[in-house]
Amino acid sequence: MEKYNGAIVALVTPFIDGELDEQGLVDLIEFQIDNGTHGIVPCGTTGESATISFAEHKRVIDLTVKTVNGRVPVIAGTGGNNTLEAIELTESAKDSGADAVLSVVPYYNKPNQEGMYLHFRKIAEEVDIPMFLYNVPGRTVVNMLPETVARLAEIDNIIGIKEACGSLEQATDVIRRCPDDFIVLSGDDFTAMPTALIGARGVISVISNVYPKGMAEMMEAALTGDLQKANELHYQMFGLMKLMFCNPNPVPAKKGLELMGRIQSGLPRLPLAPIDAPSLEKLKAGMAELGLL
Repeated sequence: MEKYNGAIVALVTPFIDGELDEQGLVDLIEFQIDNGTHGIVPCGTTGESATISFAEHKRVIDLTVKTVNGRVPVIAGTGGNNTLEAIELTESAKDSGADAVLSVVPYYNKPNQEGMYLHFRKIAEEVDIPMFLYNVPGRTVVNMLPETVARLAEIDNIIGIKEACGSLEQATDVIRRCPDDFIVLSGDDFTAMPTALIGARGVISVISNVYPKGMAEMMEAALTGDLQKANELHYQMFGLMKLMFCNPNPVPAKKGLELMGRIQSGLPRLPLAPIDAPSLEKLKAGMAELGLL
């Protein structure tokens, strides 16, 4: 498949006693590649980018790039609600050798559409690296509209978007307004398969942390027109997709990886709390149903 197509994992960041678990990160990357994942996003929302330090952020991206060693694309999460900090992280990701970066709509500040446009344009002007925009209004409060995405798509190194608005209508409008070579990726596991059918190229996925093979196969089927297989896998994984959000992301994904023996500790950093007991039982049942436990 083409670069940036398919199932791209939004990788968790493993910790032991609150510190970065470097060997755990390396092992997770190998597990992903061995199971057919088409790309890796370190330091996204699922990687707890909000609670890792600048030094940790840069180390995770650097270690990811070195471990992947060109086998799949690395799209480094480098967004922020401070344009100067986002530029700094983007420069660091470029220095580390990331293939591209993923830059989220500024959260908390509540910029208007012009503010979003100027923010992303400034990053693109300052750092020459392919950039994916990241629209996730459920977390940022503000929604980047398709017309703003289309304006940004005119900038050479802004090559695509992770669209996590959850609306097929909005995703359709983005695809309709942007150039044919602009890469739209679903930002939600639930919408990955249907969004591929309207012209998206893939997904940046949470469930891929625990079930990379299933998500990779579903996206390959959807992108090659094998709708029967894509549908079958979509419904097979749908229950676990929902369970990945039974507590705030990435709490269930990290706990799932711990249950699988893939990381030593599934604990997130505060203010995220450990998974609650009822959700844990549901998660175990859902994973067992897919043969993951």
